[in-house]
Amino acid sequence: MASRKIGASSLSRLMGGWHADAMRGPAYRQIRQALRLLILDGRLPIGVRLPGERNLADALDVSRTTVAAAYAELRDLGFVFSRHGSGSITRLPREQGNGPDQLQATAEIDFSIAALPAPSHVHAAYAEALAELPRHLPGIGYEPAGIADLRSAIAERYARSGVPTDPDQILVTQGAQQGLVLLLSLLARPGDPVVIDHPTYSKAIEAIRAASCQPIPVNLPQSGWDAEQYRSAMAQTGSRLSYLLPDFHNPTGRLMGAECRQKIAAVAASQRGHLIVDETMIDLWLDVPRPTSMAAFDRGDHVITLGSMGKSFWGGLRMGWVRASHDIIAALAASRAANDMGSPILEQLAATALLRRPDDILDERRQLIREQRDHLLKLVGEQLPDWRFERPPGGLCAWAELPRPLSSALAVAAHDLGIRIAPGGKYGIDGAFERFVRLPYALPKPVLSDVVERLAQAWREVAAGGHSSSAPAEPRLTEAI
Repeated sequence: MASRKIGASSLSRLMGGWHADAMRGPAYRQIRQALRLLILDGRLPIGVRLPGERNLADALDVSRTTVAAAYAELRDLGFVFSRHGSGSITRLPREQGNGPDQLQATAEIDFSIAALPAPSHVHAAYAEALAELPRHLPGIGYEPAGIADLRSAIAERYARSGVPTDPDQILVTQGAQQGLVLLLSLLARPGDPVVIDHPTYSKAIEAIRAASCQPIPVNLPQSGWDAEQYRSAMAQTGSRLSYLLPDFHNPTGRLMGAECRQKIAAVAASQRGHLIVDETMIDLWLDVPRPTSMAAFDRGDHVITLGSMGKSFWGGLRMGWVRASHDIIAALAASRAANDMGSPILEQLAATALLRRPDDILDERRQLIREQRDHLLKLVGEQLPDWRFERPPGGLCAWAELPRPLSSALAVAAHDLGIRIAPGGKYGIDGAFERFVRLPYALPKPVLSDVVERLAQAWREVAAGGHSSSAPAEPRLTEAI
């Protein structure tokens, strides 16, 4: 089976407009470092054939010998292997044995994840779910749209927030990500343009590309959103599908105002398209009232909402949903059988139990998040005073702008100090946002103190040009969530 390929110009863009910096060591080491990070954090997938040495050398404006040396070191480290007639193909180092080429143990602190551990209420919800389970055992257990109790509980939450909804407008999924994948499969065809925020959630970019669609980035302005840019992007590309995160946006943390929500919903209606709105963070308001769902501004079933309990309750539940028109929900339920026959009944029962009494749980979660956010941002302001950021009014992350475009180099330096971070380029197209880094505040305060201290040390090394990262092995990145 032929390997996937990446062209030299595409790889150059993915590297963020890479250019050699004499202060940071030999050029081949810098190329090796950039490619290694792209492989580790998933932006350069496993099994992809790299460009030929001469082609990449021309794209990066270096000698072929420089690229050959970078490829050779990647082979020695286990990140690339060569197959006769197929060139150099990406892989991850083997994690077996105790030899010098073994991949090191995972880093001590994972600062790439914006998700919380389970509250104590989850255990009680599962106990309640087990008591309820016998009622469902006489059935076959396949519920492609979700069990009636959970769909009713979700619909009631929308109704209480001012968005009339009935259970037949809800499809229960295994997380919001599955909902997005199902919607792309139903509403898009290969090659279709999909308008997105830029930056945006990295997994959404992956899902759009996996559906063979083309993400069309609309850059976020200095603050808020620009509805006219959305109108222009949809009109120029003929896009009938958009994806955006208006509630405590991941990764920037910003919140869309009501007027802008109304305008963008109207844009989708005028283009006769669908607007997929990711509301996975909507319950995590900290300094502002709970946002109004974008569906409240819909005038014609153009807004489709993704919801989830992963960020607000616990990711281990794997409970999400799609809210849409009756026709779309019916079509999703029918097409879902090609992938699975529905979400696990026990998890649905636990989710139902949690949604019966969400206020106390969420109040505790918000207070915890608020304290962790304030602690992290205070330390970053003190120890990294040249980093610029806005205080997010909710959600689980802030978006820091660095004085120089060194996000990927910072990620490598941080790994050497035992910290995993997600560089800004993970949230953009073609290597954008090298000047940014996401700062999640989902870890306990003592751990966040340790993180900032090590980040400050890594930044000093990178900013001074003294980090070469020449060690033969390093920890593997996890996916940023």
